[in-house]
Amino acid sequence: MAFRRRTKSYPLFSQEFVIHNHADIGFCLVLCVLIGLMFEVTAKTAFLFILPQYNVSVPAADSETVHYHYGPKDLVTILFYIFITIILHAVVQEYILDKISKRLHLSKVKHSKFNESGQLVVFHLSSVVWCFYVVLTEGYLTNPRSLWEDYPHVYLSFQVKFFYLCQLAYWLHALPELYFQKVRKEEIPRQLQYICLYLIHIAGAYLLNLSRLGLILLLLQYSTEFLFHMARLFYFADENNEKLFNAWAAAFGVTRLFILTLAVLAIGFGLARMENQAFDPEKGNFNTLLCRLCMLLLVCAAQAWLMWRFIHSQLRHWREYWNEQSAKRRIPAAPRLPARLIKRESGYHENGVVKAENGTSPRTKKLKSP
Repeated sequence: MAFRRRTKSYPLFSQEFVIHNHADIGFCLVLCVLIGLMFEVTAKTAFLFILPQYNVSVPAADSETVHYHYGPKDLVTILFYIFITIILHAVVQEYILDKISKRLHLSKVKHSKFNESGQLVVFHLSSVVWCFYVVLTEGYLTNPRSLWEDYPHVYLSFQVKFFYLCQLAYWLHALPELYFQKVRKEEIPRQLQYICLYLIHIAGAYLLNLSRLGLILLLLQYSTEFLFHMARLFYFADENNEKLFNAWAAAFGVTRLFILTLAVLAIGFGLARMENQAFDPEKGNFNTLLCRLCMLLLVCAAQAWLMWRFIHSQLRHWREYWNEQSAKRRIPAAPRLPARLIKRESGYHENGVVKAENGTSPRTKKLKSP
């Protein structure tokens, strides 16, 4: 990983060189953009990478407020924050996870899962705090009707747009990290599944102007995922500690129910009652029956697939548990050997010699042959 003292050098721009120095390379590119802010000629281009674009001044009651909408230039900003995320990924891996994993002495399989859960715990915790702050300050929790009222939500505040850009940057950075971290081939399909699911849902909420509903759903989903990966970390530290898994199992089902309820309420009922039901991509309006059905189908299919995987894993876990318990019961107890009966000779012992009750020795004397 980056920022690590190495005793072995690799050929310049070789495969191993890129893998072991990818964070340093990303840091150099970020530094070049930041240096560009110092010069007037390149400052405008540097701001294109750093700040969200497409700002619009919207008149308010007292003054004008600045809002944003999306466009092709967002890809440049996302690319910049992909490199930022790669650097932060390397810092967390180097200074936190590697030091903890050395003390735990994990196997290769557990070590890979420990690194995965460690990275996701940091990301989910920061995203939950950030998302909760955005939802609270924007007033989406106190006014649930705002999730579908005034649709399409074309104009976004700075913090909402910046949150979505960072979310897309994180999940896009996870794709090359599969190569940089040398993830095992058996783990790649599973990780690709949830990476693509997050990208599809976040990009869909951003591009279809359902950012308010997307924030609430992400808050619920990230809270549950934080519990799961935190439970895995505690399990790797102590295999007898499975209490957090029970809390995650209870929260998982409740979260699926809340996500489906909010999606049906906002898309199926809220948007269906809006007056502007027309397909107008230029104005950002996708409020048609076909679009609503496709959105609901995508959300319901994803939640059903997650629930099926959850039930399947729980049944497998319970089956393994009961097989272990039944195997323990089938093991017969070791038979006790019967105690040997020690036949004691009649009489009493005196100085280790058995004597008869009348004082004579009980042993028969051998008669000498004449």
